[in-house]
Amino acid sequence: MTKLNVPGNRYRQLRTNFTDTHPLVIDTEATAEDIQCAAHQRIRAATDLLETFTCLTYEHADLKDISHIINALYLLVQDGCDLLEAAQHVQLRPAVDNPIHPNQPHS
Repeated sequence: MTKLNVPGNRYRQLRTNFTDTHPLVIDTEATAEDIQCAAHQRIRAATDLLETFTCLTYEHADLKDISHIINALYLLVQDGCDLLEAAQHVQLRPAVDNPIHPNQPHS
């Protein structure tokens, strides 16, 4: 995944950004659990949308409606994948970058 400026930067770009300013980014200093929760929300929304469409027929669907649906699904799934990748990197960070808090058990 592309990062802003230099490696180790706090913010990671989402692949769904289509501008040079990258208004949507992932905060890599967030906890892995929070990043995974955001990923889950997006993947769950895409799954719910797909489940809804399995119950419908496309006989009366307009081509532009289908492209809108595909675009929404792409954004949700790609953002979810980007978030999962970021969460994995947060979990794999060396212990120096991710210190164990006194109340956490050592694993």
